[in-house]
This record gives sequence, C-alpha cells and structure tokens, in this order.
Amino acid sequence: MIASARMYAVCPAAAVAWRTLLDWVFANAGVTGEVFDYPAPQPLSALWARPDLACTFMCGYPFATTATRPTLLAAPVPSPAPYGERPVYWTEIVVAATASFERVEDVFGGRFAWTAEDSQSGWQAPRLLLAPHAQRRGSPLFSTTVGPLITPREVALAVAEGRADAGPLDSYAFALLRLHEPALGARLRVIAQTPATPIPPLVGAARLDAGAARRLRSALLESGAAPALAATRALLLLDSFAVVDADDYARLAADARAADALGYPRIA
Repeated sequence: MIASARMYAVCPAAAVAWRTLLDWVFANAGVTGEVFDYPAPQPLSALWARPDLACTFMCGYPFATTATRPTLLAAPVPSPAPYGERPVYWTEIVVAATASFERVEDVFGGRFAWTAEDSQSGWQAPRLLLAPHAQRRGSPLFSTTVGPLITPREVALAVAEGRADAGPLDSYAFALLRLHEPALGARLRVIAQTPATPIPPLVGAARLDAGAARRLRSALLESGAAPALAATRALLLLDSFAVVDADDYARLAADARAADALGYPRIA
C-alpha cells in the first residue's frame, strides 16, 4: 500500500514532515505501506486511481465528481486562527507584492495563472468567483491565461516572477509556502478570496479493506494529539484531522454547475 501528501508537499521541508506523519500513521494503524514519491508534473488523477492507495490527499472537486469514489478517511484541520478549527480552506487570489492592483477587477485585461482544470482551488473556485464579472462584462476578463501550472507553488512563482499578473492559491498550501519559503511568500499579496469550502481529504482506494480503512482513519485522528508528532504538526501548520462526510463535497460540483449556468465554462 502507498501513501502520498503530494498536494501539500509544497517544498522539501513540508514533504519531509508529511513523510514523518504518514509513516507514523502506517505504523500506528498496523498497515504495511510506504510513503510514495510522486512529484509534479505526474498526473494526480493517475495517483488517485491506483488500487494500492491507502492514504493520500485528493482534491475535493474530483472526489465529488468521480464515478468510482475513493474511500474517505479524514481531512486536515489547519492550525492558523482563520480556519476556526474546521476542516476547510479557500482560494486566495494573489498578485505581486509590488503591483498596484487592489481588487480582482484591477487585474482584468491582464494575465491570469491557473493550476489544472480538475482543481477546486486552482480552477473551479476562481471560476465561480469570476463568473459574475464575466457575465456583466460580456467579454473575456483576461488578455491571456497562464497554465496549466499544476501546483500552487508554480502559480506563486509565475506571479512573483512577473509571468502572470494574478493567480489562485490554495490557502493552506499558501500558508505552508509562507512558513517554509518566506522570501517567496513576501513577494505576493492577497487581493481577494473565495468562500470557505471543505478542504481536500485523505482517501484510500475505492476497494480499500474496510478494516484497514478504519485503522488508518483512527491513526489519523490520533495523530492530532500524539506527543511524538508535535514538532511535525507545527511544521505542517496542522491542528488535527477530522472525520468528514462525503456529501459535504457535493457542494463543489454544485458550485461548478453554478459557474456553468452563468455562462463562464472556462477562465478567460
């Protein structure tokens, strides 16, 4: 069996911390497995479809819309105060810290970055945010779009380096970037954010053994109070893990349909 924190392994330090936590989860669940190295740009869709998947982060939008739903384990509760001890996140629209933009409307006519079309934070959430503006404007919002950039870090770099004027960042991934790469974080500024939605959960394969799933879920929940993981949790800005309901993620599919209904099928 394999585990992966690819979505939130935003830099080497975070990747090492996730490996420590997931190794602990395997050991305490009594499940034999390894933390799998699966770097970008390898497609996450292929990772999520693996039959040997035990515990990996999965974006909420594909989780809500896939025909064969993976086994839902738990979801992270980030520790920063804005998360309110809830398993939620949002998308932050960032620009260069030195740019004159103050509102998302200021970026219209410019260059907008994105990660992947099956990403909630990097495509679907900003699409819904932008759809009413596009409907009122009656024409494309941007001169060009920059993507697919696959990861939040690549969006951050594109904006910081001037290859894009703005772009969407998963709020938890951005918090981890600011912690571990403060020089990069300081080059960016948030000008808008979307409403909070359920954060990407950890899942196993659709046919994961029910007993293994139960033990993995219990180990994830226990990891939030394990003294041996205190330093690791601090490095991951992680308070704990929480049990979540698969139906909670249905709103992400509904949001995508709402953007479609507003006549904005693509970020443009």
